[in-house]
Amino acid sequence: MNLWQSIFLGITQGLTEFLPISSSGHLVLFPYLFNFPDPGLAFDVALHLGTLLAILTYFWKDWVEIFQKTFFSSFFQKKDSSIYDYPPHFFWVIIFATIPGALIGLIFNDLAENFFRNPYLIAGNLFFFGWLLYLVDNKKKNNVSKISSLNFNNSFLIGLSQAIAILPGVSRSGITITSGLSLGLDRKNAARFSFLLSAPIIFGATFFKFQSFFASSPGLVEIIGIFSSAISGFLAISFLLKFVEKNNYKIFFWYRLTLAIIIIIISLTK
Repeated sequence: MNLWQSIFLGITQGLTEFLPISSSGHLVLFPYLFNFPDPGLAFDVALHLGTLLAILTYFWKDWVEIFQKTFFSSFFQKKDSSIYDYPPHFFWVIIFATIPGALIGLIFNDLAENFFRNPYLIAGNLFFFGWLLYLVDNKKKNNVSKISSLNFNNSFLIGLSQAIAILPGVSRSGITITSGLSLGLDRKNAARFSFLLSAPIIFGATFFKFQSFFASSPGLVEIIGIFSSAISGFLAISFLLKFVEKNNYKIFFWYRLTLAIIIIIISLTK
């Protein structure tokens, strides 16, 4: 893999990880269309490390607040949380909601890397879960709930939906945004919680592969992949949070439907 391919796939990962259009669907399609070589495990880890950096960088003030005012306050004297953006124990809410996705990922990781990467399954998931996002968003367009309304129960339900994203084509951000909307969050806060919730799961996936990452002797290609993924991921987060303030998620359904059709056509003519 050359540097231009690294940049292209890094940008693809960063954009599609946070926009509700499925990173796995694109990372299966684009290498096939452009005849890219298999990037290997080290590059895959590099891309996920880049998206993790995007989340930590964009929400750095949020993470400081979460740790200072909801993590430590759960051990020490509780303060009035009404002046903060996040409810008490919000750190533990995120950890609790991460459990389903982490367990499913550990159990079914091998299937996800092999059997689940069927192009027809990916296309079906792109269409169905894109349609589900469109349907829920349309019915819940007047939602007004903020992140402060989340508790352990409803955040765990969002975490359960995140576990489904092990199937390629589902889109982790798409399914968690859909769940957030269905539980009453407004469009922006559903996206915001989706992004915050992704940090532990991406960190865990990267951490467990880190030894293999260094064993593969990463070089400039991987470094470029990290930075291109991080920069594009940062921009994708910023774009979506601003976009949904005035717009719905309909455009992403039509994009996913188009991508699903393209994947099926390519598979039938291969």
